Amino acid sequence: MNKKIAIQMDNINSIDYDYDSSFILAYEAQNRGYDIFYYNPEDLFIENNIVNASGHFIELKKNKSNYFNFISNNKIEDLSKFLFVFLRQDPPFNMNYITSTYILDCLPSSTKIINHPTAVRNATEKLFTFEFHEFMPPTIVTQDINKIYSFLKNEKDIITKPLYGNGGEGIHRFNIRDFNKQILESYLHLPIMVQKYIPEISDGDRRIIFFDGDYVGSVARIPKDGNLKANFHAGGQAKKTGLVYRDSEIVSKVGPKLKEKNLFFVGIDVIGNYLTEINVTSPTGIKQINTLNNVNLEKIFWDKLEAKYNLG
Repeated sequence: MNKKIAIQMDNINSIDYDYDSSFILAYEAQNRGYDIFYYNPEDLFIENNIVNASGHFIELKKNKSNYFNFISNNKIEDLSKFLFVFLRQDPPFNMNYITSTYILDCLPSSTKIINHPTAVRNATEKLFTFEFHEFMPPTIVTQDINKIYSFLKNEKDIITKPLYGNGGEGIHRFNIRDFNKQILESYLHLPIMVQKYIPEISDGDRRIIFFDGDYVGSVARIPKDGNLKANFHAGGQAKKTGLVYRDSEIVSKVGPKLKEKNLFFVGIDVIGNYLTEINVTSPTGIKQINTLNNVNLEKIFWDKLEAKYNLG
């Protein structure tokens, strides 16, 4: 059986060894006998109608100061010869990212792409939540300062978010008492998402993980004192949690849609009773859930993936 997998990800030298989900999943693949080819998004190309990538076969190690070795020279590989390609680079979801999804779409169906590039492209992480609008806080998406101010007058306290950022970057809070129009106008070069402020964020949000539409675990992310952002990238602390508030109802609605859209690995974010984001590009949280619950989500991931494609 073909046991070659490729991982399209950011520079492996700059990952967070302790928490990077791509590393954890790839290490489990290595334990199962898969050969791992690593490349960066800018090294993906089409030539003579073949989707190629320039990169290295790698060996991963459980050693924080020396966690990988290149076991091949830089080489060009035809990605159609691989069993799986994992689309794992972080946002921003810009034209470079979108172009890479179009290139990967040219691969034959015999190469399985996780998550599927068409689905990733169509499931813009903040806008995808509108498919489950009954679980969202009051929300608008606009570039119009007057619409935002009208929304603020109604809601009194709001959060603004860039549509295509990640890691909590570019999130701001505005209160009707101290609204600064100039600050907001300074980053309205694209439409943004504007939502009613959810005070439960002081108790953290919850990252809920799905594999192939099935709920497999969750973790609370607690922001630093006075911080709006609970993301781990922004310094949020992990705390054990289960399905609370309306989580079970949200999971029952979101899960089947993810499976239908061929989105295998997804993390959703929930604050209080409200769904705020659906992360389909490069979700994190596996290590934290493993540590807090004494589980091995990477084993569940590969068990489900191999069963899905009859590879057992």
